[in-house]
Amino acid sequence: MHGIHGAVPLLHDYLTHSARRLPDKIALVCQGQRLSYRELDLRSDALAAALASRGVARGDRVIVYADNTVETVVAFWAVLKANAVVSVVNPLTKVDKLRYLIEDCRPTALITETRLLGVWGGLADSPSLKLVITSDEPAARGGALPEGVLRWSEALESADGPPRRSRIDVDLAAIVYTSGSTGDPKGVMLTHRNMLTAATSISAYLELLESDVILGVLPLAFDYGLYQMIMAFREGARLVLERSFAFPVRVLEVVAEEGVTGFPGVQTIFAVLAGMKNLGDFDLSKVRYVTNTAAALPIKHIEALRHIFPGAKIYSMYGLTECKRCSFLPPEDLERKPTSVGIAIPNTELWIVDEQGQKVGPDVVGQLVIRGATVMKGYWEKPEATAKRLKPGPLPGEQVLYTGDYCRLDEEGYLYFVGRMDDIIKTRGEKVAPKEVENVLFDVAGVKEAAVIGVPDELLGQAIKAFVVLEQGATLSERDLLRACQERLESFCVPKYVELVAELPKTDTGKIKKTGLA
Repeated sequence: MHGIHGAVPLLHDYLTHSARRLPDKIALVCQGQRLSYRELDLRSDALAAALASRGVARGDRVIVYADNTVETVVAFWAVLKANAVVSVVNPLTKVDKLRYLIEDCRPTALITETRLLGVWGGLADSPSLKLVITSDEPAARGGALPEGVLRWSEALESADGPPRRSRIDVDLAAIVYTSGSTGDPKGVMLTHRNMLTAATSISAYLELLESDVILGVLPLAFDYGLYQMIMAFREGARLVLERSFAFPVRVLEVVAEEGVTGFPGVQTIFAVLAGMKNLGDFDLSKVRYVTNTAAALPIKHIEALRHIFPGAKIYSMYGLTECKRCSFLPPEDLERKPTSVGIAIPNTELWIVDEQGQKVGPDVVGQLVIRGATVMKGYWEKPEATAKRLKPGPLPGEQVLYTGDYCRLDEEGYLYFVGRMDDIIKTRGEKVAPKEVENVLFDVAGVKEAAVIGVPDELLGQAIKAFVVLEQGATLSERDLLRACQERLESFCVPKYVELVAELPKTDTGKIKKTGLA
């Protein structure tokens, strides 16, 4: 029977199949613990049974509000096995935002950590919540746990197998919340098919292998971090999970010890690596690929990565939560097109449209449109916001994603990211992409980070303001930076203001938070 019903996989089959094939292989290394595929499979079965027996039914939402821990990994797969929808939420999320998320998706269960009691404790009586499961460490600050809260060890005592499968691949697997840098966070609805397609496509171009050891330093609440685990378990590879990159020396020691082969990062991580002096102390020779997602990396970061990981292929990629990944630059094209974010990922189409929604030719900047099986179902209970992003595609009845990002394609069909439509600065009647100004600033020797925003200006409409963090020991002045911009940019793109700052505000996922700059 199972063979027929399992003919079309669901996301959690990745874990089940790898556990069947490689039961004793270490699947997860995390904070001194080493768990095999069999152990992860059995633990997630037990937790799925506990969820189902306590009222979690098909299609219910479950929030996993926790750090990068073994429990978070087990919980993710358990929720799927319980036929429910998982939403991983960053533990740095404050009480107001957590309250908003709980009110928004009305979860039946919350899986969390006792140390975060101060945040979730007051929300445990939320009307939708039937169940709270928390980790086994003692209650924070000596306080008792709220009534009815189940401890992790009790939840895993369930002897039943997971509940009977009652989902199909067009059902929701996850709701991933956008960071909310422009207004309230939106819950991106992803089906099993969305996530299976994305994992298959990305695994294909990265040429992932069963022998790979993939580093997970990005939060599992961030889709880029989450997919590292999904893809590792799809291949039967190993995931080395760290809480963050806050202690780079410790992370690099782990990379060397575990023989990490895949290093996914973001620009802020690469900026830290580029500034480290003692990299020669670590054996990084096993790393065979490095990935970056968002806009293309500054040229000097690419050069630094080549030096740090001489044997690695460097993949510049671009994506958004609404479709996971849009494009990747084949590593062999990096030299030739360093500022491009590449070509469409396998089994995806992309094109550029003008303000009327008409396709435009090469080198014309317009909005990027994505077509394919990775495109989200929409935003959870936000029909207006959904209608802005999902519009009719070439086939009757189909919907494609209007990304809200300005991009262009060159003659060969390679994509260049220009900026978020929300970010574009309108000054002197011209449209300026912050990215263009940031790239010039990045190229100046001694600049570590740069962020550019528009600020209100009576005369110009918006004036351009640059915030710059210098590398240690650099002696650049604001005037030096303005001069570099004047030499390389059209006059309307040159910042009116340059401010040197000690650091830039960051989101939970390590991206620069421009809303914190104004």
